[in-house]
Amino acid sequence: MTFSEEVAEYAKIDSMEEDVQGFIDSAEMYLTNAGITADETNAIYKLAVKMLVTFWHDNRTPSGSTDAQPFGLAGLISQLKYCVIADETVTAV
Repeated sequence: MTFSEEVAEYAKIDSMEEDVQGFIDSAEMYLTNAGITADETNAIYKLAVKMLVTFWHDNRTPSGSTDAQPFGLAGLISQLKYCVIADETVTAV
């Protein structure tokens, strides 16, 4: 299963006709701008991308919500920024 298919399944996007890759590219750029290096082998990185895509897909039309990002994303970004995975052990940088 490709990463786009994983994301579409996670976000419950029924049709691949929607620009799933566009959402993924935007999520990866968002994380890059937050100081995160793209790493699709890192489960936390993949979850952050999936959360962003799901949030943006579900909130395509204005609903009055002021949430700028999905709940829990800030914690994932902190983990990705300040922790290093070495030999399956997470250590602080």
